[in-house]
Amino acid sequence: MGKTYFRRYRMEIDLSHSDIPTPHLPEEYRWVEWTPDLLERHALVKYESFSQELDSVVFPCLGHLTGCQRLMGDITHQKSFVPAATWLIMSRPHQEFFGLDCGTIQGIVQSTNLGAIQNVGVIPEHRGQGLGRALVCKSLQGFQAAGIRRVYLEVTAQNSSAVELYHSIGFRILRTLYKAVETVTAEV
Repeated sequence: MGKTYFRRYRMEIDLSHSDIPTPHLPEEYRWVEWTPDLLERHALVKYESFSQELDSVVFPCLGHLTGCQRLMGDITHQKSFVPAATWLIMSRPHQEFFGLDCGTIQGIVQSTNLGAIQNVGVIPEHRGQGLGRALVCKSLQGFQAAGIRRVYLEVTAQNSSAVELYHSIGFRILRTLYKAVETVTAEV
C-alpha cells in the first residue's frame, strides 16, 4: 500500500460583497427544490456525475451508488443542512412528462456566517451547458436567503474547469490542502 496526495483548493466567496449572477437554465431544464423524498434522486445524480471522475479516486464513496446514498443521508440529516442551498436540475426535452435528473448540489452551514457547498455534480451528457454555474449560483442565493455571509467549497486542483468556473463566479483560493489517498501497488 502506498499513498498518493491530491492537491485541493479551499475556495471562498463573501456574499456580502459579491453580486451573484442570476442562475439561468436552458429551456429544456427545470429546477427541483429540496424535499426529503428526493434523497435517492440526488444520490443517483451524484453517482452518475462522479463515479468515472478523479473525485471518485479522491473520495471513494463517490464511486459507488451506496456510498453516494450514505453521503446524501449524512448531509441531509445534519442540523446544519440548508435545504434552500440544495437543488436538483431535471432535463425535460420537448416538454416530456417525465424528466431526467442531471445536476445536483447540496449546502450545509459550518458556523453562524459560513456555509459550505458539499458537491456540485452534473452528469457527463449534460455538461458544457452552464448547469454547473447555474447550480452554484442557485445554491449561493439559498445561502443568502438563509442569512449566510460567506460560503466555501473544496475542489481538486487538477479539475481546472471547475476551478475556473468558481473563480468566474467570485470564489477566491484561500488555502491549498493535500488529501492523502491509499493506493494499491502491484507486486512484481
